Amino acid sequence: MLVVLSTFPDEATARTICAALVAGGFVACANILPQVTSIYRWQGEMKEEGEILAIFKLPTEGFPALEEKLTALHPYDVPEIVAIPVAAVNAGYQEWVGDTERLPPKALQKRTP
Repeated sequence: MLVVLSTFPDEATARTICAALVAGGFVACANILPQVTSIYRWQGEMKEEGEILAIFKLPTEGFPALEEKLTALHPYDVPEIVAIPVAAVNAGYQEWVGDTERLPPKALQKRTP
């Protein structure tokens, strides 16, 4: 199982993309955190901006399909897509997240028998 982090410029964009990813089976769940402050360098300049953080949960084998879809939907030139492997999780939640019936066909093609 993976937890994937991504930031968005505003709540409406985050909600639209998160809903599309859940509806399309790319993720089991998306949490939207209403406000984070990001301080970073971009094109040689220091930036400080408010962003919306989304946290996605998905089976490990679904990451390539999620990365492709999120990159296509995301408004940023270089979207944050950071995957963190989950070291421990309760069995029932792991089973729910790993329900491969929800994954898009492209993700399932990457699975090994």
